[in-house]
Amino acid sequence: MPQTIDDIKPSYPLFREPEYKETLGNKKASFEEAHSPEKIEEVFQWTTTEEYQKLNFEREALTVNPAKACQPLGAVLCALGFEKTLPYVHGSQGCVAYFRTYFNRHFKEPVACVSDSMTEDAAVFGGQKNMMDGLENAKALYKPDMIAVSTTCMAEVIGDDLNAFINNSKKDGRVPQEYPTPFAHTPSFVGSHTTGWDNMFEGIARYFTLNYMEGKVVGSNNKINIVPGFETYLGNYRVIHRMLDEMGIDHTMLCDPTEVLDTPADGQFRMYSGGTTLDEMKDAPNGIDTVLLQPWHLEKTKKYVKNTWKHSVPTLNIPMGLEWTDEFLMKMSELTGKAIPASLEKERGRLVDMMTDSHTWMHGKKFAIWGDPDFVMGVAKFLLEMGAEPTHILCNNANKRWQKTVRKMLDESPVGQDCEVHIGKDLWHMRSLVFTNKPDFMIGNSYGKFIQRDTLHKGKEFEVPLIRIGFPIFDRHHLHRMTTLGYEGAMYMLTTIVNEILTRLDEETRGMGTTDYNYDLVR
Repeated sequence: MPQTIDDIKPSYPLFREPEYKETLGNKKASFEEAHSPEKIEEVFQWTTTEEYQKLNFEREALTVNPAKACQPLGAVLCALGFEKTLPYVHGSQGCVAYFRTYFNRHFKEPVACVSDSMTEDAAVFGGQKNMMDGLENAKALYKPDMIAVSTTCMAEVIGDDLNAFINNSKKDGRVPQEYPTPFAHTPSFVGSHTTGWDNMFEGIARYFTLNYMEGKVVGSNNKINIVPGFETYLGNYRVIHRMLDEMGIDHTMLCDPTEVLDTPADGQFRMYSGGTTLDEMKDAPNGIDTVLLQPWHLEKTKKYVKNTWKHSVPTLNIPMGLEWTDEFLMKMSELTGKAIPASLEKERGRLVDMMTDSHTWMHGKKFAIWGDPDFVMGVAKFLLEMGAEPTHILCNNANKRWQKTVRKMLDESPVGQDCEVHIGKDLWHMRSLVFTNKPDFMIGNSYGKFIQRDTLHKGKEFEVPLIRIGFPIFDRHHLHRMTTLGYEGAMYMLTTIVNEILTRLDEETRGMGTTDYNYDLVR
């Protein structure tokens, strides 16, 4: 039956109606030239074997679901964290539509980002005209205080020079000479979204401080600089602010997109909201020191801050879990002379209490994990603290030095010995791993649901449930507001993980009079 105004169905029940099933069946029979269901099932079963895994891991010329995004996506998120800043991508319109859609779906918010719409002629003659028109129009239409420019693969392949194009645009009078236009070359075909964030931040820091270091004195503003890196849990910005405020530490979050990505629905559209001010960026070299929350993907930032700002940039791990949050707070106390207050000691004690309550359920459970370098390392560290056993750690965008460091961390724990650490691999590799060496759960982004469905197709006993912690999360709502850093973040991760374990236990003990003896409500 057609849709009626009195009974409008969303896609899931609608496509199960007889006429839609018939239409889809005709399409499959007439146009798809598909193999028989028997052949498809045969190949599926083969892809779950160790024989296939060996072939899969020999694959070189193909990536299937890479567990990373491209550089300019990271550059866009970095730009969004500065006050009244418009991210501007020198490249095709389609690329920017992808970045906006990706963030729209994760944050459930409109995301401002423009491109200069390079097409075939720009690919032949270069994109300077696009840049001139684009900068002029973007400033006139959207009235930002700063335009942060990055590139896509088209601009990089033809060798467009952002510095020259921006300077020529200013000489041509398209935007004022003094107008802030930091830039970063962010080729999509190398690195990842975390590389792009690092490049963009270094570009902004360079623009505002490289030639303005005269008169800057380390420690003169009595502030700590915090560089978050590519961070999509908005609660993580807030929890760092809260902990440092409770310690009485004056600090600057160098890039903070929380307000623009979490605006209220009060009838007012905010294209720009909050963010690190340009004056704070200019003042950053006067800080006591600069702390990188995700040091493994902030290598260019670290090098610039050490060489230009002359900050020590203390060696720390991402403040996830108990021990690494302890180390972060103790380092903050050491740098500033501020004591860790009783409020944070009490919060720590509550986390320890929660860990004690839940460790019997998490102890010995096996987990596969994927995501960005610092995030994956932090999750693995927390699992080890809980006595859980990481079995597969996969990070597409990490290097061998990271792999060696993670291996050392695992080997130092009695429950980390049997874990495999893979770099440069994708989620199709992860699919093979969970079939041939089944963990109890997976921790990762929404794309893991396809692996869970495949394991369930093989049989309920082979199913590996997905626990959604990471980026992007498209198929659940409001998780981007949660927290994974600090004691508060550890509490959230613990609550999420242990309750998924208990949900799974519920599923396995629902048989009346057969499996419900060991786990049921007595009263």
